[in-house]
Amino acid sequence: MGERISGILLTADEIKDIVHQLGAQISRDYAGKNLLLVSVLKGSVVFMADLMRAVTIPAAIDFMAVSSYGDGVKSSGTVKIIKDLDIDLAGFDVLVVEDILDSGVTLSYIIELLAPRNPKSIRLCTFLDKPERRAADIAADYVGAVIPDEFVVGYGLDYAERYRNLPYVGVLTIENGEWRMEN
Repeated sequence: MGERISGILLTADEIKDIVHQLGAQISRDYAGKNLLLVSVLKGSVVFMADLMRAVTIPAAIDFMAVSSYGDGVKSSGTVKIIKDLDIDLAGFDVLVVEDILDSGVTLSYIIELLAPRNPKSIRLCTFLDKPERRAADIAADYVGAVIPDEFVVGYGLDYAERYRNLPYVGVLTIENGEWRMEN
């Protein structure tokens, strides 16, 4: 898989440091609160697994699956809920955990969907932030790293369901103006 990656943005060690710092900050900020970490599948599953182990206070977890990309490299602009939450949000301080904040369309939709469910609070934690692509008025409360406008894969991030298993974040190789993907 490595030959399809034009460069590494974050190494496995850098990712580990980012997750540790975020976990420590979240633990301080949510001390004494009823924390619920909500992972947005599939991309955030790797980040969520590491982050929840870095959080040192009691926390519940839940998962929701949404789609706005399909097999493409740009958001379709249409958000589809594939799996909703199982937990009643009333009384929880919800922290939505996402792999990347790109256009913001999906995360804006998720926040609007969860707000009427009566959580004490809703905040957002994203592993990566790509502010140059923002189309919705949304910002994360916790950001692992701000990255340039590149199509990135690895550490849960994919292209057509591939590359999620890479232990680093890499830039997908571009060929003839198209994202290159070999069989």
